[in-house]
Amino acid sequence: MSTDPVQPDPQTPETAQTEAPQQDLSAKLAETEARLAEMSDAYLRAKAEAENIRRRAEEEVSKSRKFAIESFAEAMLPVMDSMEAAIARPDASVEQVLEGVHATRRQLLQALERNKVMEINPAAGAKFDPHQHQAISMVPAEQEANTVVTVLQKGYALAERVLRPALVTVAAPK
Repeated sequence: MSTDPVQPDPQTPETAQTEAPQQDLSAKLAETEARLAEMSDAYLRAKAEAENIRRRAEEEVSKSRKFAIESFAEAMLPVMDSMEAAIARPDASVEQVLEGVHATRRQLLQALERNKVMEINPAAGAKFDPHQHQAISMVPAEQEANTVVTVLQKGYALAERVLRPALVTVAAPK
């Protein structure tokens, strides 16, 4: 008899049992690697899509800033045309020039209103509003204190944001 250790037969049930879990592990590893590759691909695609959305949004913001006043500029063109027409007639009488100035002012007001620029022109006796009015001085008056006496310069607001407050004098307390 030989003293060599007994080598297990590759066909014995013991080796078949150890090979089955290894095959299962190999299959699971291959499956996991496939899922990892799939998820990596999905991640890269999502990252690229997010970058494209960010780039498109930046381009849109840039275009919006660049062309934000396009409608306002278009509304101003007729006003410019009227002014140029007035300049082109040096022989016009004072009445004709004054009539043209009034017509041009109406065009300008319409253009401003179409673009949500509104006048701030408080009536005499209106309560002083520090958000829309700027008091230049306080004057003694027969009306209630802290009310507008006179408007020295109209103010303007753009969509409820004050561009320029109305310059007013205010009634002093008695």
